[in-house]
Amino acid sequence: MKGYIQVYTGKGKGKTTAALGLALRAAGAGLTVFIAQFVKAGHYSEIGALRKLAPHITIRQYGTGRFIGREPDAELIRATRKGFEEVRDELTAGTYDVIILDEANIATSCNIISVDILMELIDTKPDAVELVITGRGADPRVVARADLVTEMMEIKHYFREGVRARDGIEK
Repeated sequence: MKGYIQVYTGKGKGKTTAALGLALRAAGAGLTVFIAQFVKAGHYSEIGALRKLAPHITIRQYGTGRFIGREPDAELIRATRKGFEEVRDELTAGTYDVIILDEANIATSCNIISVDILMELIDTKPDAVELVITGRGADPRVVARADLVTEMMEIKHYFREGVRARDGIEK
């Protein structure tokens, strides 16, 4: 089966959720999935659920969880670079049918990692691997290279009314 490049971007909610839904569908079809979460660290509800689906789904985090609204520190930059190196190895190893780079667009738009590094990773994708890239601020070169691009647009969000992220729904 030919693998394509998908991008989920935009300011609206649902980018990671869409990618995880695709991972669930892929695992249900017997495909193997590798999820690399950039910037994020710590426990999110999806982590526990996805770990129950091993060995069909593998998830690793390459972040510090202390970034939004701040300049990236050396620890975050180091973790992100390590993640991209590991993803490159996984991408070329042929172990996984689907590879998801969650928040990779954030990593590039905030200059944690260069877009050139992401583009090199895209260019090493074997034909049979489906590559999914999420996060706000997708670079125009990533969008141009992708086969499918979905932009999530916020129309209304209860966060604006003071509702905090809820376990199992937003986190």
